Amino acid sequence: MRGELTAKGKATRSRIIEGAAAVLRQKGVASVTLDDVMARTQTSKSQLFHYFPAGKDELLLAVAQFEADQVLEDQQPYLGCLDSWEAWEQWRDVVIKRYEGQGDECPLGSLFLQIGRSTPGARAIVIELMRRWQESLAVGIRSLQETGRLPADLDVDARAAALLAAIQGGVSILLSTGQSTHLRAALDQGITDLRRVGSAVP
Repeated sequence: MRGELTAKGKATRSRIIEGAAAVLRQKGVASVTLDDVMARTQTSKSQLFHYFPAGKDELLLAVAQFEADQVLEDQQPYLGCLDSWEAWEQWRDVVIKRYEGQGDECPLGSLFLQIGRSTPGARAIVIELMRRWQESLAVGIRSLQETGRLPADLDVDARAAALLAAIQGGVSILLSTGQSTHLRAALDQGITDLRRVGSAVP
């Protein structure tokens, strides 16, 4: 698609992406056709190819970006204001609720299985998602430092990276087993460890 989209064009493209995401969640990536997307979004084939000239793979990549953005959006407003221990507990509850609601089906993971992580742009979506998520956690940890709840010499980036890795491990086990026990343990232990470090602050 060439040229800058108008406001109406951007709205139409977003509507197609959100509609495609809904039908993909409902029917599964492998079985969805462009006809399914057109029926769901009430768009014609010419409209679909106007916004996604490369066809289904380009649309799937756009949906993958939408799903990646949704991972972080579903954690708001708590992920964006981790400035107290209460806020961290609220964020923990939201994360668990999100992934328990999702169950053993991961829309984003299914999309990457279909389009392949080596597809141009696919790996970048995952890298950017993890970067934004880790940075949000780091901002929260720094805010606790600034208010004296954590020591000033704490390695913020390492703590944020470790917490994100623990979450991802818990999510991976949930996707394999359908059980959220490990995700709960990862979040609880990560927050408990931070609080334990904070308790040593004079």
